[in-house]
Amino acid sequence: MQTFLIPALSSLQSSLHTSGEWVTWTVTIYLLTGSVATPLLGRLGDQHGKKRMMMISLAVFLIGSIGAIFAPNVAVLIVCRGVQGVGGAVFPLSFAIIRDQFPPDRIAMPMGIVSAVLGVGGGLGIVLAGLIVDHASWRWLFVMSTIVVAVALVLIWWFVPESDVRAPAKLDVPGALLLSGGLIALLVALTEAPRRGWGSPLIVGLFAAAAIALVAWVIVERHTEYPLVDMRMMTRRPVFFTNLTALISGFALYMTWVLIPTFYETPHSLPPKLAGLVHYGFDTTVTGAGLWILPTSAAVLVGGPIAGLIGRRVGSRGPLTAGMVFLAIGLALIASFHDTPEQVALAFTLCGFGVGFAFAAMPRLIVDAVDITETGVATGMNTVVRTLGGVMGAQIGAVILAAQTIPGTSIPTEAGFEQAFWVSTVAAIIGVAAAALVMPLRPARRRARALAPAATTD
Repeated sequence: MQTFLIPALSSLQSSLHTSGEWVTWTVTIYLLTGSVATPLLGRLGDQHGKKRMMMISLAVFLIGSIGAIFAPNVAVLIVCRGVQGVGGAVFPLSFAIIRDQFPPDRIAMPMGIVSAVLGVGGGLGIVLAGLIVDHASWRWLFVMSTIVVAVALVLIWWFVPESDVRAPAKLDVPGALLLSGGLIALLVALTEAPRRGWGSPLIVGLFAAAAIALVAWVIVERHTEYPLVDMRMMTRRPVFFTNLTALISGFALYMTWVLIPTFYETPHSLPPKLAGLVHYGFDTTVTGAGLWILPTSAAVLVGGPIAGLIGRRVGSRGPLTAGMVFLAIGLALIASFHDTPEQVALAFTLCGFGVGFAFAAMPRLIVDAVDITETGVATGMNTVVRTLGGVMGAQIGAVILAAQTIPGTSIPTEAGFEQAFWVSTVAAIIGVAAAALVMPLRPARRRARALAPAATTD
């Protein structure tokens, strides 16, 4: 759902008779509402039941999907996409359900599978969207999402048990408002800055508002009896460095993920005056670019469960560090060798394997370091941090390409792509260092945390 509209943006712009700026908001609004809803529903799940909140989240998503099918204009579509964004909360709720229902020594594998599915979804979204956009109306994208979510709701109602674990707290409304305001201001600033200019008064004001709101949020959380997010939890070494790795991995991955389809689709057939200036690109269709990326999704799906198995035996810091190493090597290979589509696809597949490792290890490291009544909100914040990293990576990648174009055109130079790939490589290397600094709880303390919540159930 995060990526499947990206190949359809030009079709949406033409069909709805709108501008590129407005149509881009169909992607941005999903990230905004998802980032705000994820920690809130994670906390509500800890308090009132994870299955209940998951079904509410998906029901809201279903309403947004049905509305989007019949959206008469871009404004209505943006609203419906915002409603869909609430569905972003299902992943931290999934991790919390797994922790509640599985014995401590068996949670690594199911968490690895769920994490792998998260990575696979991004790749499949681009591929399926390309097929639909090339052969049918963009409205069928939302028909598909409606069917999938309706089936998921029935399956969750039928198969997923509700947990008895509850957090003895009430919702922290001031903290929720400050966190929501800070995230909205930050994400709007990051997504609008490339178009309006990083130094424009609006963008500077939004960054300032985000900083003020988030600092105020930290202060409020430190002095609230039942905070939305316990700051002591966030500063624990395993949580802090896992979240830092999530931020960096999101930055490195999405900077590349967003640029590679454009790299594949760049045509060879150019006017004579430009023919000698472009030495890259494979002239693929949207669907063709998606198919070349598909092996990356398969690698994510394979890497996640493998990382879960390794984590079960030796702990999850190793898979997290190894995943960032694979990501860094894959990105460096793309930056260095991209003369054929096979070279890029193979290198990006290695990136996918690394992402599968890293994404699978993060939730396990988080849940091992927090109380069982904090699982939903803790994994929710990890998801938010990764999303922020992805938005920053995608936007900075776009800025790098926009700064290096062939004179007189909007076509990026090969050097622009290479620079963006190297920036993401450096970010991944920093992520290796951050992952190595994660200090997981020792097995005895992990077992103690897993057994502690008996008094908090009802």
